[in-house]
Amino acid sequence: MSGTDYASDVSDEQWEILRRRLPPGYSRGRPQLDRRWVLNAILYVLWTGCPWRALPRDFPKWRSVYTVFRRWRLDGTWERVHAELRTRARKAVGKKPSPTAVIVDSQTSSTMLSGDQRGYDAGKKRMGRKRHLGVDTLGWVWAVVVHAASVQDQDGAPSVLRK
Repeated sequence: MSGTDYASDVSDEQWEILRRRLPPGYSRGRPQLDRRWVLNAILYVLWTGCPWRALPRDFPKWRSVYTVFRRWRLDGTWERVHAELRTRARKAVGKKPSPTAVIVDSQTSSTMLSGDQRGYDAGKKRMGRKRHLGVDTLGWVWAVVVHAASVQDQDGAPSVLRK
């Protein structure tokens, strides 16, 4: 692994927690990239908001990093890691693993002309998409659902609660 030293890099302690929760690499095909190196690259993109193609050269090639990110998204790795860390954080402050109450809220954001699930939010007078979130009293996300902005909160909230 190439040594990187960015604010977004996982510490040794964080890596010990995360490494067991990430899927192992494939045994066939090209030699596998170090998973910590790839994770640091993914976190760099999230931290800085830079495009995948703008990853610094001390990370693996952007296509390789994006491929692993996408694979982990499709196989549910990110959701499993988030759920485990959320449970650990709740237990650390003396809460039950699952909340007894969830707060549902929404936010409308403007979008470009292309894409599906786009509509007009008459209350905000904005064209775009609306995301409904379900969070516990600690602020941990339990569910996210993205709709066209035209979906009313009374119609979007049940889909969050079903998740």
